[in-house]
Amino acid sequence: MHPDRPSPVLDTADATKAERTRGQVLAASARLFRNEGYYPATLRKIARAAGVEAGSIYYHFSSKDEILDQVLDLGVRQLFRAVEAEHDAHTARGAPFRDTFAAMVGAHLTWLLAASDFTSANIRNFSMLPEEARARHRPLRRQYADLWDDFLRRARDCGDIRGDIRVVPLRQFILGALNWTVEWYDTSRYSIEAIADRLAKFLLDGLSTERGKPFRTLPIAATPATRPDGVDEPNKVDRTREQLLVAAAELMRQRGFKAATMRAIAEAAGIEAGSIYYHFRSKDEILDEVLDRGLRDIDHGVRTAFEQAVVLDDHRGRIATGVRAHLLYLLSLSVFTSANIRIYGQLTNKARENHRPIRKAFGAVWDEVLRDAQRDGAMRSDFKTVPMRQVLLGALNWTVEWFNPTKGELDGFYTLDEMIDMVQKLTLDGIAPITANITSTSRENQDVPGA
Repeated sequence: MHPDRPSPVLDTADATKAERTRGQVLAASARLFRNEGYYPATLRKIARAAGVEAGSIYYHFSSKDEILDQVLDLGVRQLFRAVEAEHDAHTARGAPFRDTFAAMVGAHLTWLLAASDFTSANIRNFSMLPEEARARHRPLRRQYADLWDDFLRRARDCGDIRGDIRVVPLRQFILGALNWTVEWYDTSRYSIEAIADRLAKFLLDGLSTERGKPFRTLPIAATPATRPDGVDEPNKVDRTREQLLVAAAELMRQRGFKAATMRAIAEAAGIEAGSIYYHFRSKDEILDEVLDRGLRDIDHGVRTAFEQAVVLDDHRGRIATGVRAHLLYLLSLSVFTSANIRIYGQLTNKARENHRPIRKAFGAVWDEVLRDAQRDGAMRSDFKTVPMRQVLLGALNWTVEWFNPTKGELDGFYTLDEMIDMVQKLTLDGIAPITANITSTSRENQDVPGA
């Protein structure tokens, strides 16, 4: 099975000058889309990075959208071929499931994080596309998903993975954990090989050293969204401001940052377009507050859940309670948190930097819980706390890209509670059958300095 659309020529010995220039423009665009995002990567910047005159780009491409379309297509195509090659080679020689799975994970991460700016650009920017643009890329993405689904289905039928979870959400969980690495992976801290090894082990066997042991979680209170100003009874101005923020968050969650124009936000909030400037000076100011509210909502919710979970007598229950709180705030309790995660890949480095302190504080909450579990031997100690927290939260965060809580009552779909139950099991116990506990083999697990 191979994609049937031709790949853009990048750099081959028999390429024409025009083809080589086209390839240079695509490569420069992919690098900028990956590192800066689609909107800051202007055609002028692309031309400068490609070493061509700005006007000459139009000889090869009609618009920046056409460049993005080609970059995204090539990103999936390269990834698909690399992972398929590992799958086919291992299958041909009868390799065990775990070896084949680890090789496919390694190939996915290699192309996502190191070998291709195109694949990283795809993951970082796909969510910003309008529906008609996404539709053009669905057939190829579907082929890649089918490769994993067929592989996992055969493994389930052979008893190599657990049979109590449907294949499609299982694949979505796996690819979500892999894809979110593009948002945190740092080549100066971790090698691709080390991250691939840890991720494969996490996905196969989970975090817990007591696989399959029953656990109890606490209910999560549906606390209201946090209000930075602390106003208990807001006046009309406060209520209008809140309407605008909620409308902006909903638009960003559903359609991306670009589609959430000031006019669209005002219309969704039911006010005159011009009056929005009475409350906010610019869309960047709205974005900043939406991002801040989203982070504060989930930080408050998960922190409260962990504080209450101290009454539980096992670390599995505490971690599972945190997972439940995280997913509830992400998918149900806070539109601000959902918007934050959905547009994270579209943010400029400056926008990300503004909210780094609270992100770091939120990560520290999880680090403390995971470190306590390791200290007591309840979580495998061959994982370093910080990268494993990043992998865990990545798997949770990516659910916003594929899970639709409104379809829970339809045949073949999970409800929110069912999906949370699935993620708790996969986080703690992995996708492999529950046959034995993980032996905690090493206590040498100091976090990377400055992580």
